[in-house]
Amino acid sequence: MIFIYLLIGIYTLGLLFIFIYSLAQGNLLWNFWKARKWLASTPMKEMDTWPKVTVQLPIFNELYVVDRLIEAAANLNYPKELLEIQLLDDSTDETVDLIQEKIKNYPEVNFQYIHRQDRVGFKAGALKEGLVNAEGEFIAIFDADFVPDPDFLLKTLPYFSSEKVGMVQSRWTHLNRSYSLLTRLQAFALDAHFLIEQMGRNYQHAFINFNGTGGVWRKSCILDSGNWHDDTLTEDLDLSYRAQRKGWEFIYRPEIESPAELPPIMSAVKSQQFRWTKGGAECARKHISGVMSQKLPFRVKFHAFAHLFNSSIFIAILLVSLSSIGVWWAGIKGMIPERLFQLAGIFMIGFVIIAGVYLVSYFYARRSFLKSLGQVFWQLPIFLSVSMALSLHNSQAVWEGLTGKKSPFIRTPKFNLESGKQGLRNNLYIKFKIPATTYFEGLLALLFWGMVFLHIQWGTIQMLPFHLMLAFGYSLVFITSFKAYSLGK
Repeated sequence: MIFIYLLIGIYTLGLLFIFIYSLAQGNLLWNFWKARKWLASTPMKEMDTWPKVTVQLPIFNELYVVDRLIEAAANLNYPKELLEIQLLDDSTDETVDLIQEKIKNYPEVNFQYIHRQDRVGFKAGALKEGLVNAEGEFIAIFDADFVPDPDFLLKTLPYFSSEKVGMVQSRWTHLNRSYSLLTRLQAFALDAHFLIEQMGRNYQHAFINFNGTGGVWRKSCILDSGNWHDDTLTEDLDLSYRAQRKGWEFIYRPEIESPAELPPIMSAVKSQQFRWTKGGAECARKHISGVMSQKLPFRVKFHAFAHLFNSSIFIAILLVSLSSIGVWWAGIKGMIPERLFQLAGIFMIGFVIIAGVYLVSYFYARRSFLKSLGQVFWQLPIFLSVSMALSLHNSQAVWEGLTGKKSPFIRTPKFNLESGKQGLRNNLYIKFKIPATTYFEGLLALLFWGMVFLHIQWGTIQMLPFHLMLAFGYSLVFITSFKAYSLGK
């Protein structure tokens, strides 16, 4: 019985964490609705004079996208005498020669090529080194898979009218949203972050984050906040918290779009997810005590806690999913009162709230309700299933981040599939090895399919939808992972 009570405790605590997280998401959804009118009432201000700007393009072995990136940067609509574009190249392959040949096509553009032999600090190190010689008062940053809007600087810089504004972030959009089921699911998640979360936090003056790309910094804000650090895998989130804790204001403008490519294979998605979730946990470990001890409004502290620890939701989901098997068994054996099952049902409201957040962001991003209605009915269940099935992989990342285990910065391979010039199998950068967690994902798929069979055999339906989604999700993640890893052989 002690083991059963332990399982019930784990199950309940996991559901409680998910429920509290969902309340934070629900609050952001409410503030998102209010922010829509607020955004409309804060139009872009006119600029009397334009400042000097440095655009930083951090690059590492980007054969397939660097040509597109340089072309887009060269076509930025901004006075040439006020624009400096730094190519922060850490490449070790032919990308080095490709860049230097490409920039010869734009003699009128002030390209500054900076090549490092030592990748110390990875992306954070490259940005920091470039900042030393950056002439711009403002620093715009774009990753290699982005295609900057020609009017990006003209749209963002007017929002720096106050000297207190340290950063303006734009909204990511997706060049290859419709490429595959996997890219559609990623767009599903990112739209919720860039619409509901960023707008909901910014409206109530809670901490938001620079998303690593597609944003502009005031150079003095970066320097005043301690410059770029490389002690976490998410240098963007780290600097964001250091700057806002010092009193700098951040502005998020969803109407300013920054198109980018989504990873089209599961191995690349997992690599990116691992870096984001581990880096988020590292930043939680680094900043949470300072945020909580600082004199800040309760809503700011509450959302900072939810923001910094949002990746821990994967640990909660993993614990709930595994312990639910023992709870189900104890239930059919009469070891758990029916009233406890009814109480657990209250926590399921959290899943409904979270699903609502993704639904609203989906319809808002697509700007259409009727046309998107048919798609969302099948995409939402699959998205939730895959998200839960990634909990094993991401829980490892979160645990490493919270416990201080260090790992190198692993870049996400880029493809430029929209050009039609290069297929998946020919990508030189797909060199992922199959991790042990992938085999466990296959075992968990079999385990939860077994649970589905037992639910049908025993006639128990309380946990059938949950276990069915887990079975489907783990199966899809396992199959697509092996398919992706086979490309790197």
